[in-house]
Amino acid sequence: MKNSPISSPLSTDELSNWLETTQKDWARANISHEIGPAVAAEWVGRAHGQQYPAGGAPACWLVTGGRGSGKTRLGAEWVNGLARGLPPFALKGHSYGNIALVGETLSDVREVMIEGPSGILATARGGRPRYEPSRKRLVWPDGRVAHVFSSEDPESLRGPQFDAAWCDELGKWKNAEATFDMLQFGLRLGPKPMQIITTTPRPTRLMKRLLADASVEKRKLATADNAANLAAGFLEAMARRYGGTKLGRQELDGELIDDREDALWSRDMLAESFVAEPGELRRIVVAVDPPASSRKTSDACGIVAAGLDAEGRAVVLADATVRRAKPTEWARVAVGLFHRLEADALVAEVNQGGDMVTAVIRTVDKDVPVKAVRANRGKWLRAEPVAALYAQGRVRHAGRFADLEDEMCDFGPDGLSGGRSPDRVDALVWAIGELMPAAGVEPRIRDFQGSR
Repeated sequence: MKNSPISSPLSTDELSNWLETTQKDWARANISHEIGPAVAAEWVGRAHGQQYPAGGAPACWLVTGGRGSGKTRLGAEWVNGLARGLPPFALKGHSYGNIALVGETLSDVREVMIEGPSGILATARGGRPRYEPSRKRLVWPDGRVAHVFSSEDPESLRGPQFDAAWCDELGKWKNAEATFDMLQFGLRLGPKPMQIITTTPRPTRLMKRLLADASVEKRKLATADNAANLAAGFLEAMARRYGGTKLGRQELDGELIDDREDALWSRDMLAESFVAEPGELRRIVVAVDPPASSRKTSDACGIVAAGLDAEGRAVVLADATVRRAKPTEWARVAVGLFHRLEADALVAEVNQGGDMVTAVIRTVDKDVPVKAVRANRGKWLRAEPVAALYAQGRVRHAGRFADLEDEMCDFGPDGLSGGRSPDRVDALVWAIGELMPAAGVEPRIRDFQGSR
């Protein structure tokens, strides 16, 4: 196939559209009506975008995905494709005959990878293999073999050699690094040894190692990508119950969710702070942490709204942070949120822009009450009292704010791990500090302009 997008990252929709167009163009040129149904039954006719290795399968392919996203089906099709010598998985003119199947336990390999509803036996076409449980192997009619291994016994991989391997649910392997490393020494047969790793992502040391390895091809499958093959109402029920939560992002969106050990906040802390409804609020503020400039490389403009409830607790209401926005653009967003929530004040940090920050907001709405504040202490010192309020159960989140929570759980003594500016955290700290000055996070006020 020409013009493969494999070398450039595409969204799921872009990749799906590319695959559909390529399939149709190739089919019109090469497939007759007589063989059309047989081709449609193959993987090229059934895969959704991220499941198809356009341009050929990589030597090491890490596929992370949510529950029901199609990662097991992909692994099974990959094994069957290699054993039959079929593109896009196998090299042209070459089939694979010594394959390792590695799961958390031997039972998992059999029940999921081999005999499961999306496993190798269920998806086999053109020569169905037979499973020999006593010998822990799968044998194709032409003699090609896939051997069964588990993460419970890394030493069982010492000695055998393979030309391909399917590693399933690596994120929950018991002896993950020892098992994976033993497997690598055995992948030494044929012109191009290959492996595919299908797993729900978990923040293990091995997962982080693979994600950081530039030689590993990565794909992420979301459960929603595979909606056509899931029970009616499943996605809606899962989104209603787990949407936006740490568990939902990991188990449905296929995201790797990790906590930084020295961060001020943790995922569990934020999960405990969630409330479905904010209740009656006595006061509402919108806090703004403006960037120094509006270039593409500039920091984001942190915009966070919070309120004070009848019990004296702060409630985070919205994260409207914007990136690469011009001053008038972020000002419109902040003022718009102010009016939508019927807020009492707009709190703006002026360390970067001085009086110009207030002036920009005034160009959008001259009547908005703006409280200009200036930071005299470092970000970590200002954030510590706010984190203490969370630990005491005195701050609630009326919604799940994924980007804000990611930043909070990555904010340590030296800032964010990637060196970015913690703009959302800054805005959050200003908002909570304005609502709860007695907690020791009261900012130094320069002036208060306007009234409500």
